[in-house]
Amino acid sequence: MLNISGLKEGIVLDHIEAGKSLDIYYHLGLDKLECQVAIIKNARSNKMGRKDIIKIEGGLDTIDLKVLGYIDHNITVNIIRDSKIIEKKRLELPERITNVIHCKNPRCITSIEQGLPHIFYLSDKNTETYRCLYCDEQYGKTQK
Repeated sequence: MLNISGLKEGIVLDHIEAGKSLDIYYHLGLDKLECQVAIIKNARSNKMGRKDIIKIEGGLDTIDLKVLGYIDHNITVNIIRDSKIIEKKRLELPERITNVIHCKNPRCITSIEQGLPHIFYLSDKNTETYRCLYCDEQYGKTQK
């Protein structure tokens, strides 16, 4: 069995859908951090069959929970201090996200004004559909 040493202080992202950890790694900008990051792919899980896990050394300020909630709101965020889980955070779909997805409408102001942030709001929680704040272009999870 593979053993990845425990964290003294940091964050463990658990219950990541198998194969999605690298996508999360880059979306959260973990490749730009100086801290240690461990990615465990295809770990056995009674609940999910297989899952990925990401361990991040350091505080919660290193990750954007809104981005993580958008990518997969079923991920569990475990906060570790003194080598113990002190808190488990459940994620939700964020009401608003900025510069995570980009509007594909060629007539949208974001296509013309290059410096303008791409802002989307949650228009339908059941279908996990977001819409562009400027042109109302629909962006569903299946379009990622």
